[in-house]
Amino acid sequence: MNLVNLVFEVWVLITGSSFSFFPLFSPPFPHAFPLSHPSPNSAPLRFHPASVYVTLTCAFRYGRDDLDVIGLTFRKDLYVLTTQIFPPVPDQTPKTLTPLQEKLMKKLGENAYPFTFEIATNLPCSVTLQPGPDDVGKACGVDFEVKGFCAENLEEKIHKRNSVRLIIRKIQFAPLKMGPPPKSETTRQFMMSDKPLHLEASLDKEVYYHGDPINVTVNINNTTSKIVKKIKISVDQITDVVLYSLDKYTKTVCTEEINENVAANSTFSKTYSVTPTLSANREKRGLALDGKLKHEDTNLASTTILRPGMDKEVLGILVSYKVKVNLVVSRGG
Repeated sequence: MNLVNLVFEVWVLITGSSFSFFPLFSPPFPHAFPLSHPSPNSAPLRFHPASVYVTLTCAFRYGRDDLDVIGLTFRKDLYVLTTQIFPPVPDQTPKTLTPLQEKLMKKLGENAYPFTFEIATNLPCSVTLQPGPDDVGKACGVDFEVKGFCAENLEEKIHKRNSVRLIIRKIQFAPLKMGPPPKSETTRQFMMSDKPLHLEASLDKEVYYHGDPINVTVNINNTTSKIVKKIKISVDQITDVVLYSLDKYTKTVCTEEINENVAANSTFSKTYSVTPTLSANREKRGLALDGKLKHEDTNLASTTILRPGMDKEVLGILVSYKVKVNLVVSRGG
């Protein structure tokens, strides 16, 4: 028996639900902000008497450390914000303190100086491309770094012994308003058959959170003399590197094969559930993940939400998902 495939695709939005930050020199604490508001990152800084600055940097990195000598690695700072902590600058001193800052100020004493950053609205979220087993060095992706350092001025070379660094993570806030559930259909005409095979697939909603099952409803109207032998449902992650390179990766993160017979001249309708997870895809090199911190696990990267006026190149890496339905049909009559 020879088999042919009938392919159908529908796009799905997978997103995170919070905005996570981990402040400098303090225990981790979460933040959640909507997309339309800037995101504060606050902490106190304790130091020996000297001129002290703190910078927040959003950087895009693509390439390998061992190729740096021949210029094949690429790093670009997408956003840099600097504030002077000491001597204090009145305009840069936070007017109000967070409860955590107040507690740390009481604990650390008068030599602790609080500061607050507000991240620009249209910056990308933290994204890491999952390295392979043999990859070394820093992972490719978009990351945010807070660095405190002592220096006479900002042009001075910063030594490691005079600085501290911390990677923080910016995670996308899910949109409050959801659109209609995605739906698509296709028709296949076969030789020696004057009637077509019609396939329609739809999802139960537009937005899914990490770990949510994706319910796919498959409707088949088989007016041909063929027999549908199998239904394949897969979820693909599409990653576009839009800055510096036009690389595009498609990784299948979930696949289900169901043996379903749909007889000739009959109809069929059924809902199936698939759940893409990182735990089932840890060996896939180049898979896009929500920015990973050193001692914490993460998730599959959230879908990149493009708002009007946003520059795609500034985002560095665009992530999207699609659900694909294949019908395996016998050629016999």
